[in-house]
Amino acid sequence: MLHLTDQQLHELLDAPAVQEVLEQAFIEFGQGQAAQQRRVRTQVGDTRLSTLGAVIPGQQVAGAKIYTTVHGAFNFVIVLFDALSGQALATLDAGAITQWRTAACSVLAAQRGANPHSQTLGVLGLGAQGMAHALQFCQTFDLQRVLVWSPNVDEKRCHQLELECGVPVRAARAEEIAAQADILVTASRSRDPLFDGRSLKPGCFVAAVGSSLPTARELDDACLQRAGKIVVEWGEQTLSEAGDLILAAPDCGVSGKLCELSDWLQLDRGQGYDAQGICVYKSVGVAIEDIAVAGLAYRRHQLGKTAQEALAAH
Repeated sequence: MLHLTDQQLHELLDAPAVQEVLEQAFIEFGQGQAAQQRRVRTQVGDTRLSTLGAVIPGQQVAGAKIYTTVHGAFNFVIVLFDALSGQALATLDAGAITQWRTAACSVLAAQRGANPHSQTLGVLGLGAQGMAHALQFCQTFDLQRVLVWSPNVDEKRCHQLELECGVPVRAARAEEIAAQADILVTASRSRDPLFDGRSLKPGCFVAAVGSSLPTARELDDACLQRAGKIVVEWGEQTLSEAGDLILAAPDCGVSGKLCELSDWLQLDRGQGYDAQGICVYKSVGVAIEDIAVAGLAYRRHQLGKTAQEALAAH
């Protein structure tokens, strides 16, 4: 059976195509034309196995992502099937897909809820997810600078990101970033809030993507109290996994502010922006994202293979 590696997947994927296929998948899901399973975690000692799956007939794919977490390290694989015939198509490494799809969904949410003229991107946590978010946001918005914080940030890493983004990148304290960002991404492993939500600028869009554990949170109550909208991928899963929301005080009013991504994507770009309020997008990662992007990568690989065979035949 075909297996696609993370390196191959990075070569096959690009941000506009990933964003498009995800937008289509979520809209189909909202219309009842696609389905997904909540994440199931099984753990003994320090070893945890997680599984989640989706069926997207409109994109002719079904599949599941399976991964282990051992001492905080993740190892992912996706099994992809043809949704119409049931045939197994491929296995795929899922590290690259997880980076691409998470950042793409944050961008899709921000296109509706962030200031269309945002100039400053803040990124708290500069691991693989933080880097992927910086790249996709810089490709989508006309940003003037990127401010980053991470426990291991240094000048070399900032310079590398600056070359890749084409935008000035500077390290700063988390509180300073929160106070200046038009768009703020939290992509850390923190179990406790990273900044004081009172410091956020009016109109700030916050994408919190760092945790899917009910015991961890990157956002404090002040941030959630100020939020006019809290956009989630899928309430059924998010409300059982997102510590940012589960641990929030009752007076944050989380339940009355929720909007599922499938509904949010029905808005025109910029339509959800509130210049006086805060918009929060809380991501935990859901199966429909992984399977949609895996399907895109598989189709592109097969097209490339067909093209090569046609050239060889001539």
